[in-house]
This record gives sequence, C-alpha cells and structure tokens, in this order.
Amino acid sequence: MKNRIKKIIKSILPIVIAGVVFAGSNATAFADAPYKTYTVDGYGSVTETQTAYLPYETITKIGDETLLTPTDFTIVNDEFIYILDSGNKRVVVSDMAGELVRTFGEGTLVGPRGIYVTRDLTTYVADRDASAIFVFDKDGNLIDTYTKPTEAMYGETQDFLPLKVVVNKSGTIYAICESNTNGIVQISPVEDGTFLGYFGTNATKANLWTVIWRAVLTDAQRAKMQSNIPSTPDNMAIDEKGVIYTITRGEALDTLKRLNIAGVNMIETTDFPDIPAAVAAGNHDNVFVATQTGFIYEYNNEGDLLFMFGGSDDGKQRIGLSTKVEAIQIGLDDKIYLLDSEMAQIQVFEPTEFTSYLHSALFLFSKGRYEESKVPFGKVLEMNNLFTYANMAMGKALYKEGDYEGALSYARIAKDSEGYSDAFWEIRNVWLKKNLTWIAIVIIVIVIAVTVIKVLNKKKHILDKPKAFFAKIGEVKLIKQLRYMFYFMRHPIDGSYGIKREGRVSVLSANIILVVGIVFYIINKYFCGFLTKTVREGQFDVLSDIGMILIALIAVVSCNYLMCTINDGEGRFKDIYCTLIYSFSPYLILTPIIFILSHVVSNNEIFFVQFGTICMWVWIAVLVFIGIQEINNYSALETVKIILLTIFTILIVALLIFIIYVLWSQVFDFLQSIIGEVVYRIGS
Repeated sequence: MKNRIKKIIKSILPIVIAGVVFAGSNATAFADAPYKTYTVDGYGSVTETQTAYLPYETITKIGDETLLTPTDFTIVNDEFIYILDSGNKRVVVSDMAGELVRTFGEGTLVGPRGIYVTRDLTTYVADRDASAIFVFDKDGNLIDTYTKPTEAMYGETQDFLPLKVVVNKSGTIYAICESNTNGIVQISPVEDGTFLGYFGTNATKANLWTVIWRAVLTDAQRAKMQSNIPSTPDNMAIDEKGVIYTITRGEALDTLKRLNIAGVNMIETTDFPDIPAAVAAGNHDNVFVATQTGFIYEYNNEGDLLFMFGGSDDGKQRIGLSTKVEAIQIGLDDKIYLLDSEMAQIQVFEPTEFTSYLHSALFLFSKGRYEESKVPFGKVLEMNNLFTYANMAMGKALYKEGDYEGALSYARIAKDSEGYSDAFWEIRNVWLKKNLTWIAIVIIVIVIAVTVIKVLNKKKHILDKPKAFFAKIGEVKLIKQLRYMFYFMRHPIDGSYGIKREGRVSVLSANIILVVGIVFYIINKYFCGFLTKTVREGQFDVLSDIGMILIALIAVVSCNYLMCTINDGEGRFKDIYCTLIYSFSPYLILTPIIFILSHVVSNNEIFFVQFGTICMWVWIAVLVFIGIQEINNYSALETVKIILLTIFTILIVALLIFIIYVLWSQVFDFLQSIIGEVVYRIGS
C-alpha cells in the first residue's frame, strides 16, 4: 500500500511542479505593473485609473546578437522588427519572437539615427553623419541614396543632417533634419530625388513684451538678442492614411501635431508631455507619445488624454520601466513596443481587457457607428463607471439616437459642457413645445389679474390696507436701513453722504447685508447651473469660504482705514466698513438673477450670464471707488492712490503673517524635539 502511494505521489509530483513553474512564468509575463496608470477627469485633473497596459516581455537580444545604442526601429506587418543598431552601424532584422533574420548596412551606414520600412520591406535609413538617406531593398542591398537637395529653395547654407524619416504610399520621403528650423523636408523619388519644399513648420512665438522691446531697440541691440526661430520637430510618425504626426518639445499645446496635407495641425491637446521622444499612430484612430524618461501617453483622435503610464527605471531593471526611450511602435494586436537606447532593449506592453474594450469603442465611435459603440463603452463603464471619456462618448452616442435625457446624464458625469449643452437645448425645446400653451395661458391670466386688481383698486381702494401695512413695516428703522442699499446703488455720491453725515445705515444693517451676501455666494458657488459651476460635485468648503471672505473683508477695511488715516482721510472706521458693504449691494440684487439664468441657459446663451456677471462687478467697483472718494473727501487721483496703497499694505501684512507663521512653526518643531528628547532620556 505504501509503495502504491509512493508511486502515485511520484507520478503527480512532476505535474504539480510543472504547473507551479508554468504559473510562475505566466506571473512574470503578466506581473502587476511597476507603475500607476493615470487619466484626465472632466475637471481637467490627472487622476489614477485601473491599469491600461501590463508589461508583457523584454527583448534584450536578437538571436545571439547584442544591440549597441539602438536609436530607432519599426514593425512591419507584425512579422518583422527592423532595429537600427546605431552603435554597430547596421540594421538588425528579427521576427516577432526576437529571433535573428538578417543584418545589413554594415560598411554603408556611418551615423544612422532613423529608420522606416514600407510594406514591401524597402528600408529607408536617415544617416546624420553621412548626410544622406540610404534606401535598401528587402534583401538588404543598397538601391538608392538621397543627399542634400540642390534646389535653391532648400537653402544653400542649410546642412542636410537627417535624423528621422517616414515615407508615404506614393514614395514621397519626409525627413526631420538636425538644425533645420524650416520644417520637415519633403523629397520626391522622381528624378533621383526632387525637393518638394518644407512641411509642417512650427510657428514662432513672441509675447507682447518681446515685440515692444524689439521695436525700441537698435539694429545692433536686436542682433545681440536671441533669435526667435521656430523649433525643429524631435520625431514623427505616419499612419495608414498618410497622415503625419510630429512631436516637438517646448511647444506647449503644439507639442503633438497631426498634420493634414497642407501641414496644418488638426489635433489639440492640453495634456502634453514635457520631454517627448517618440510618437506612433495606433490602430483605432488613437496616437501614442513616449517621453524620453519612459512615460507613455495615449490620446484619442481629438487629442483627449486616455492614459498615461510607465516611468523611469531606478536601476533595478524592472520590466516595464525604461531609462532613455528613443522610439515607440504599435503592433496590429495593440501591443506597445518601446525602444530603450541605454539598456539596448525593447519593452513590450499588452493591453488589458479594459483597454481592449475601450479601443473597440473608440474605433466604432470615430467611424460614426454610435449604436455599435455603446456595447463596448458599456463594458468599459462596468469596469470603471467614472471613466471620463467613456461617459462623454456614451452621452454623445445617446444624443445621436435622440435619447437626450440619457445623454444629459452621461455628459454631467463626464463634465462634458458641450455635450450637456446640446442635450439640454433639445430637452428644453421639447419642454417648451409641450408647455407653450400653458405658459401663454398663465401669462394671460397674470396680465388679466393685474389689470382687474388695478381697476378694483382705483374704484374700491382694495390695496389701501396692504399698502398701509407694508408702509408701516417700511418705517421700521432697521428695514429703512436695509432698503437704503437700493438708493445707494443708484445715487452713490448722495448715498455716501447719507452714510457719513446722516446716519442712514448702521453696523447691524451692514452685517445683515454681509451675511445675506455670504449665503448668496455659497448657494451660487455650489448649486449654480452645470455650465457655470467651477467646483467639483460633492465638494463643500463652506467654513473655508466664510473664513476667507471675513479675513479679506477685515484686511481690506483695516488697511484702507489705516491708509486713509495717514493720508488725511475723513472717514471713520464704521463709515468705511458700512460703505464697503453697501457697495456690494448689486451682488445681492443680480446674483439671484444670474443663479436662475445659469440653470436655464445653454452654451448659446451663456453670454447673458457672463455679461451679467461682468456688469455686476464693474458696478461694484464703481461704487467702491466713489464710496472711498466721498467718505474721505478725496479727489479721483487721491482715491486711486489710496486704493493702490491699500493693496500694497495688504500684501505686506500677508507677507509678515506668513513669515511669523514659518518662524513659529520652526520654534514649535524645535520645542517639540526638545520635549521628545527629554521624555526619551527620562524614560531610559
């Protein structure tokens, strides 16, 4: 029996071990990513999301061949990888498993920097040190060489130092050349290379101050200034349609470009990498940008950031992290291939199920197949119901189908103001069509009722008692003081005199107006319409808001009173305080109107909200100016001086408070460390 058990164990043990080994190998290939994945939410903030791509494998050798400072590579038909082994001055061809197929270019290449391979396996190599673009056939034989264009349009003194190269289906060559700020060089294969001109030139940038400064300088001084010349693109890629993508560091919003046939940028993104190194077109109207430090950015066809992941290796050589990225390529199976020149290896990333669903939805949505895109978008939202782009796209898909309520809901989750506005416009139109008759009836009834009441009042004085009642209430001192803000708004000069000389207001009435103003501010900030809201849903910092308002008020009133006292102002502290509070009367009158408008307007009418807000603050500024002038009996010039001095004093006080806070923090930390040391020694 024991022998039988031993035999069973011996037969099972190899299977168990094999299973463990297999599981271990799988865990290595699909290990948890050593990085986090981020996306951008509807507020424009970078936020963490689930992993989009997992490290799949690392290609460190091609067969028995070791790479030396590779600078570029390309993938052809998901069958071959062409690697520009720059350190060894050759091209290394491998299959997708990393097995060597052939090498070529030895003895021809001098300082190669960029490579492009066509569908028929014709290879173009940009060789900076040789000042040429070499062309090899599918067997690696040199068949053509393109050197500096002889056309005068190219520039007689302009060097030809090609760094990167791509070729479209008609055979036109596009090359990025070192120090050539005119743009991408276009060369036709006709007549052994005809220069067609420059393409996709980056624009020069100059701020207003630079323009003014250069205008007043002499020619000699301008010659010494740094030249304002366009930047040379760092890298480029071409997609199946022949559309060219470029990246240029330091170009801010134009870091990534998708150029049409005229060289005009068709993409706009606000989330751009600082040190872009490479760009690649995806399979779903998406585009990838890799930074030199190993981060990968994925965008949709409109420039919205979908994912950002990856990172720099800290010396531990963990799979998925890089040291110096040179190129990026996308396989037909959506795997990402990242070339690291310092580590002489290719990192491979595989999309997760979440990303695969998103890619399917992206492709269908970009082709206008909205109904079909809803299914994969639904899968994405099942995995992450707060993924901004999926909610935005789902809302647009529902809008196209006429489901405006659903579109509005998804647009609100995605914080998509454009989608929300479009859906709200349609919902509002439907509501108006359904209720227009009732609205007209209500208006007519109101007009008739008002007319009847006027007639009855004229004959029977039915409103005399209500008028007398409200008149009696209006004579209450506090009510009269509160009502004075309407007079102050229309007659600020006389209103200031009434505050200063006639005691028409009190500190109590000013405090009530202040409290009401704070309440209006909080309501408008957190509960205004979606299109005008500037804070996150569910975020409430009411105490902080109240504290900031009170601190600002105390600082302004105190500093203004101090400056007025020093500069022979006649206003008392109470007068300045009440005048400043009453100057904000338009806020109490117009904010409720603006609040209501924010809930009923779309983007087409948002101008009314914006215009009303501007008018309100201009009105308040005028009242503040006139109030300070009249309370202190200043001229207009003296009032401007006092306002500037007040602002300066507030800044000085804020600086002093900050310095005191920092010093006290240091003293507190010092005392805390001493007490801790004493306690430690007593305890030991």
